[in-house]
Amino acid sequence: VVSFDDQGTVTSLEEKPTHPQSDYAVVGLYFYDNRVVDIARSLKPSARGELEITDVNKIYLEQGNLQVRIMGRGYAWLDTGTHGDLMDAAKFIRTIEDRQGIKIACLEEIAWRNGWINDGMMETLGHAQINSGYGAYLLDLLKNGD
Repeated sequence: VVSFDDQGTVTSLEEKPTHPQSDYAVVGLYFYDNRVVDIARSLKPSARGELEITDVNKIYLEQGNLQVRIMGRGYAWLDTGTHGDLMDAAKFIRTIEDRQGIKIACLEEIAWRNGWINDGMMETLGHAQINSGYGAYLLDLLKNGD
């Protein structure tokens, strides 16, 4: 759980608190620089006997280098820590994809929309998977632009 001050600056991080200080969960999408390797090496296992990603983030917070983005409408956090949770997440994703006709977390689409790959690369990727619905989806995106 992450807490913020009135200016939106992170003030604290807590791993699985009994009484959370805020309603903001840290959902597990992290981007780190190369310092993370040394930080991770310095960690000691928690009381649960695990290395905690929250401890990495706390070090970045202490150094004044932690940035947190709040995910707004249109985002969903799906805990997949158990077999049942994983099944629930899969059903959710399938429902969204089937009803809206879009793919969730389609890396090729993300790269194409952000200009990281061009139309030619997108076409090549689509044709490489032409025998699947996935390849057809990529080529349809390229053809229709949406």
